[in-house]
Amino acid sequence: MATQGVSALLTDLYQLNMVQAYLDHGESKTAVFEFFVRTLPARRGFLLAAGLEQALDFLENLRFSAAEIGWLEHTGRFGKNLLDYLADFRFSGDVHAMPEGTVFFAGEPILRVTAPLPQAQFVESRLINILHFQTLIAAKAARMVLAAPAKALVDFGMRRAHGAEAAMMAARASYIAGFAGTATVLAGRDFGIPLYGTMAHSFIEAFDDEMAAFAAFAKARPDNLVLLLDTYDTEVAARKVVALAPKLKAAGIAIRGVRLDSGDLVALSRSVRAILDAGGLSEVTIFASGGLDEDSLAAFARMNAPIDGLGIGTSLTTSADVPNIDCVYKMQEYAGLPRRKRSAKKATWPGRKQVWRRYDADGRMAGDLLTLASREEAGEALLERVMQDGRRVRPPPSLEEIRRRAARELERLPQPLRRLEPDTTYPVEVADELKDLAAEVDRRLQAEKAPP
Repeated sequence: MATQGVSALLTDLYQLNMVQAYLDHGESKTAVFEFFVRTLPARRGFLLAAGLEQALDFLENLRFSAAEIGWLEHTGRFGKNLLDYLADFRFSGDVHAMPEGTVFFAGEPILRVTAPLPQAQFVESRLINILHFQTLIAAKAARMVLAAPAKALVDFGMRRAHGAEAAMMAARASYIAGFAGTATVLAGRDFGIPLYGTMAHSFIEAFDDEMAAFAAFAKARPDNLVLLLDTYDTEVAARKVVALAPKLKAAGIAIRGVRLDSGDLVALSRSVRAILDAGGLSEVTIFASGGLDEDSLAAFARMNAPIDGLGIGTSLTTSADVPNIDCVYKMQEYAGLPRRKRSAKKATWPGRKQVWRRYDADGRMAGDLLTLASREEAGEALLERVMQDGRRVRPPPSLEEIRRRAARELERLPQPLRRLEPDTTYPVEVADELKDLAAEVDRRLQAEKAPP
């Protein structure tokens, strides 16, 4: 799903206000902005970078149509110089970023934009909009993947996502994090994500007999057949599946799985598993859904519930426990001089930065170092150039490549983070050179303010 169809007017008014003022005062020298997360939410020991491809697509294709410029002119808010500037607007800057699927922590830039100031400023709102949501969902999905190892997790959340784009991006982000697939058909077409789907209770209710409903659905949809058991009595329905299975087998139809969507899923999965096994259907899997999150999944694992796959809906696509991340896009350099914000609890480190990651003898993440981008340090440099002069420097990676990266990253997490232990911290050190540069910027600003 590309971003070309989204209007360039999907921005905050203050971006246009500032671009107008920049143009009026001739402020168009090179600026550097970085996107990062100030602090991690209480239930997030780490985050997973996602959304970069949509962000780069946005930058490459950002254009103002004649109709959009005409509407801006009609508002009477803006001068001719701004309208002419927007008519020829093309993003011509450079972008450095962490590859999608990279684990990161608070204070670490995952994207850096270097461009003429009006351009770098204008793209802020949409970049945050894109990167925030997919990173939010990828982090939530990663927790579920870690809580349910070796289980097939499926995105069931489209219907309660906050809009169409959110549904699509949630399907993409959760697949990056390790979900097996999605129920959202358009995500299957646009991203190639495997599609999963069963049936609703309404299908069962449309028939006077539950077994007749099972048989009708099986004949209509014989491939990857999964039957929903809990419309009436779950255990009775499981016995009906056992009775129906030989008849379907004679017709060349195999029952792949059954789905539980309500009640005590641990107890029901055990009783259904016993009924299926006794009936010779040990190969039939049990799929569960219904208000699940990572806490539910961890509980299933602790109790050894015989559940093979899980459909995750609302808690995933809304990131219900943590619906937002404190992420920002801040100026770090302008006209060759480092810049910083000094507001209480919102101060930033100036300059273009790099993140260096160290690993222990077992290959697990051991700590990160935040430095100036011009410095070479021991470890792995996490930000790389992905766009130059407004164009990608290489073809985008496939979604499968991004997904493999995320899997490697989750595998290399320290064990406390992999176990989702609360209050687990990860060391991120700020290099002395950054602290010295911040002090230098402060001295320069104080000198400029001093009376003659």
